[in-house]
Amino acid sequence: MPSWLDHLPSHEREKIRKRLRSPEAYERLREKVKGPEDLEREMKTNEALAEFKFALETEPTFAESLQKTVQEDIQEQGVDAVLELPPHLSKAAQESIAKGNFTLSVVSAATGEDRLTVVAEGNVQEHIAVKTKMTERYSGQLIRLRDKNISNS
Repeated sequence: MPSWLDHLPSHEREKIRKRLRSPEAYERLREKVKGPEDLEREMKTNEALAEFKFALETEPTFAESLQKTVQEDIQEQGVDAVLELPPHLSKAAQESIAKGNFTLSVVSAATGEDRLTVVAEGNVQEHIAVKTKMTERYSGQLIRLRDKNISNS
């Protein structure tokens, strides 16, 4: 037996379904929506990482000093405290990173956001993301360096 919904046009049925949607489904939908604060924070992060990438590519002294800083942090705090290690990372790559045989780069992650990564030298070149709090610390270092260079000019 057909329902009264079957006699309505499809766009009207869709409107009714949206109104009758469960509160839980509505809450999940609201969680996906970004507010102005979230968008502003995301824009600042993207801007900082863009400057970071530009500095890594154009300023060799900054790239070297950042690599030394990351290497010191890895030696002091351990690889797990600085990097988001994937479970399948080989021991050789971990040892290479611990010794300081790596390069830094900014790449776009699968989620669409840019991340500061470490690439171990060797046969397998896998990008290992630097933890967010460490990335923020390093970007602060870039800002201080830029401010220092501007004041010296």
